[in-house]
Amino acid sequence: MKASTLSSLLSSKSLNLFHSSSYHPRSFHSSKSFFTPLPCFSPPTRYHNRIHPIHKLQFHTASSPIMAASFNPEKARSPPAIPMPTPPVTKFKIGLCQLSVTPDKERNIAHTRKAIEEAAEKGAQLVVLPEVWNSPYLSDSFPLFAEDIDAGGDASPSTAMLSEVSRLLKITIVGGSIPERFEGRIYNTCCVFGTDGKLKAKHRKIHLFDIDIPGKITFVESKTLTAGEAPTIVDTEVGRIGIGICYDIRFPELAMIYAARGAHLLCYPGAFNMTTGPLHWELLQRARATDNQLYVATCSPARDTGSGYVAWGHSTLVGPFGEVLATTEHEEAIIVAEIDYSIIEPRRTSLPLTKQRRGDLYQLVDFQRFNSQ
Repeated sequence: MKASTLSSLLSSKSLNLFHSSSYHPRSFHSSKSFFTPLPCFSPPTRYHNRIHPIHKLQFHTASSPIMAASFNPEKARSPPAIPMPTPPVTKFKIGLCQLSVTPDKERNIAHTRKAIEEAAEKGAQLVVLPEVWNSPYLSDSFPLFAEDIDAGGDASPSTAMLSEVSRLLKITIVGGSIPERFEGRIYNTCCVFGTDGKLKAKHRKIHLFDIDIPGKITFVESKTLTAGEAPTIVDTEVGRIGIGICYDIRFPELAMIYAARGAHLLCYPGAFNMTTGPLHWELLQRARATDNQLYVATCSPARDTGSGYVAWGHSTLVGPFGEVLATTEHEEAIIVAEIDYSIIEPRRTSLPLTKQRRGDLYQLVDFQRFNSQ
């Protein structure tokens, strides 16, 4: 066939893809589909000694578009997504405090306070702490170090410190997490304090870390901890923040719910281990940021190879295009970086995912919002 004839065929407004009735590829790029430039001949295909009829699948090009409006993108969320609110600030600095944790609770509290103060001195208006920063990350330790957060005061020295320092320094604190005792149960809980020192939100880890990778790591949080029952999103002096704890980051539905509630930033205190950390920690952060086109901040304990649970470290800030804006290694460190909310809308305009979702095919249901209406 002449090159001009082949070129004419390939530039036509629709292409015919031939496939067996026993296999229906949805993509032109499927390895099992094939294209023939000879429209005058449509041979049957033979699979497992059976002859199947040939069918034609039309491929739509830009010249025959399916209008985005017919996809009903507004119906891809139930209830419909809440528009992202105008944040109280456009630019601010966030501090991620990657800290060493010891079996000495008083030491951990004093050490954490010092790190918060240092981050604030460097200009941080929001400080994020690691998962379980006041206790060793061990199932046996959780009941011993657990605090009654609602009672406050001496019953919860860790949160009392966070309340005091946030008020004195006029900063917002996403307080990592600590073991919480409530009505006879133990939770892995993150507390968020505002610039007035008041508790603004409390997130109990929803997805418990129960894994068994033979020869690598086995950890069963559910032996000691109880799972939380609600997503947590909170309006703060630095914007609307969705909260997850460590294993919560593996579940994209939670991040999607936060995005649909208008979050500007997702914060995940976490303590990934030496097996899953190198493979998944940064990958998951960038995925959640890219999927939802917003900021993601994580904070881990520093690595202690002598402890019963060895954390990967690598606390990180990721931007709404999935770009790593700041990160550290595994040692103790305080990262201070800038968040600029003004870049979110241009990112969403240039890559308009919210307008391209297929509400005619799938839907994410936020049951907490749905049932409250």
